[in-house]
Amino acid sequence: MILSLAQIDITLGDRAANLERARPLAAEAARRGSDLLVLPELCTTGYDLERAAELGEPLDGYTARTLCGWAQAHKLWITGSFLLRQGDQVRNAAPLFGPGGEILGPYAKIHRFGPMAEDRWLAAGDAPGLFDLPWGRAGLAICYDLRFPELFRTLALAGATLILLPSEWPHPRLAHWRTLIRARAIENQCFVAAVNRVGSDRSNTFCGHSALIDPWGETVIEAGEGEALLTATIDLAQVEDIRRRIPVFADRRPACYDLIGY
Repeated sequence: MILSLAQIDITLGDRAANLERARPLAAEAARRGSDLLVLPELCTTGYDLERAAELGEPLDGYTARTLCGWAQAHKLWITGSFLLRQGDQVRNAAPLFGPGGEILGPYAKIHRFGPMAEDRWLAAGDAPGLFDLPWGRAGLAICYDLRFPELFRTLALAGATLILLPSEWPHPRLAHWRTLIRARAIENQCFVAAVNRVGSDRSNTFCGHSALIDPWGETVIEAGEGEALLTATIDLAQVEDIRRRIPVFADRRPACYDLIGY
């Protein structure tokens, strides 16, 4: 399959401007033959969370209709998170929009990042994001979820061969980002497509370095700290080959992991 990763700047709170920035990238991803385009976390608003109640949209709102329309027009799958209103709550959530008008999910971010006030303004998700797509089973996680290896292991044990990670990961934690996306790929023997934003908001400068990591932990493609559309072809059969060569999942001994008396 062919993936495109859209590393873009995001204008705080300006939905129209951010969608306009992403629009040509969807067309270019399609021109390159991509099956899937991944946008960053909160790709339409950034971390304008004080206005989350105002900016939150339903799953049939303007952002969802726009991304769904691009997916159908360009015959590719698209994901990226935005402020999703569900009932009286707003979540940081990522649906998957398909070329046939499908809307899968959404996955709502389970782990809220307190230093950027997600726990103050947003409700948490409560279930992993696992989806059957045309090329196989894929997982979805969002940014801070990366620091919770048990979530990624759950997705891998359930059959995910590719995990998508829309993010807004800031400096000074670039070394954490680059280390953890590789760790999650290596320990789960799967592809990780990690898409970060660039630019700055009121409080943060974001470090980019969006990357596609293979199940061996090798970098298929990686951006720097400017806007970029990365595109790469991967062979998902590599997952099964590596899992067969080093049978980590078969060698697990969960019964031994309980700490009796603690």
